Amino acid sequence: MSNAISAYVALKTGIQDGGGIAEGGTAADIPARMLAAYKRAVQQVGTYVPTCQGMHWPILAGIAKVESNHAIGRNIADNGDIRPKIYGVLLNGSGQGGNTTVAPDTDGGQWDGTSQGERAVGPFQFLPSTWESIGEDGNADKIADPHSADDAALGAAIYLCGNGRDLSERAQLKAAILQYNHSNEYVANVLGWIDQYTAAAKDPGLKNVSGKVRTAIDAALSQRGVPYSWGGGNASGKSYGICCSPSGKSGANVKGFDCSGLTLYAYAKVGVSLPRTAASQAGVGQRIPASLGTSALKPGDLVFYAYAPGRDSTIYHVGIYAGSGQMINAARPGTVVRLDSVNAMSGFAGGARLL
Repeated sequence: MSNAISAYVALKTGIQDGGGIAEGGTAADIPARMLAAYKRAVQQVGTYVPTCQGMHWPILAGIAKVESNHAIGRNIADNGDIRPKIYGVLLNGSGQGGNTTVAPDTDGGQWDGTSQGERAVGPFQFLPSTWESIGEDGNADKIADPHSADDAALGAAIYLCGNGRDLSERAQLKAAILQYNHSNEYVANVLGWIDQYTAAAKDPGLKNVSGKVRTAIDAALSQRGVPYSWGGGNASGKSYGICCSPSGKSGANVKGFDCSGLTLYAYAKVGVSLPRTAASQAGVGQRIPASLGTSALKPGDLVFYAYAPGRDSTIYHVGIYAGSGQMINAARPGTVVRLDSVNAMSGFAGGARLL
């Protein structure tokens, strides 16, 4: 288990029965005081890790979304104090919350409220032992408190920066998140939220898009925040899915969309009938070769991803290009429909122009 963050979060606010998070991914789903803390931490982190590069607020927002849902449901005071305090489960090997590792007490209950062992604390779910090494005062009240939005965000920024990472490099960003929590599934989830917040902070560039293309894009955008459901979605809208995805995730109890269900729905709004699977959808309309790169895409184009680019039979994913390097994306189980970078998925395989 990571010494930095408990992998087990007691706070489950906003979690759907299928594992998706109900809220959409624009900055509007972040309490203003939390967003201010993330932005302040980005401004301050250079004082503590001068060699850190590429730290941006969506990175901190992605971590906090997964760890505590931005402390939504708590009171966040003007000075950043969060009450009631956020505690994870007691790491005593009991199995509660999935924990099987015993973490002996290190703070006498100062931060986690118990001397019977360790539990993660605050909106970024630090273990007290880690907070001891990276905690700093982010709001100038002379206390480094993991239950403070400002202090916790600054501590997370310091920890992610390590000894001077360049977080604009995808590999180094992945390594930082993996150090934060040793789970590949966790890394994928956090990266998805980071990409979503990054995309949401940009203008998708739809001012000059009109007609049927704009109608299809708007239909897809209207579904942001709807959970991913394997096999879910049809021409009428979201639906319960089926079992099971390649990773074993069932959509049978989740009402939402998978990637091709979302594209099918959006284009049904303008009278375009699409086949059900991503690979089949690549055979509709004017094909845009991957060799032309993402710069050849126009708003409304379908964008494809394949295990073996160049072999359409291996296409596994489809999104709708929204412009400015972004796509409307139903990425994977446990996520929601969202704006993502076109680079958020691997194996770019070109696109298709339907209108």
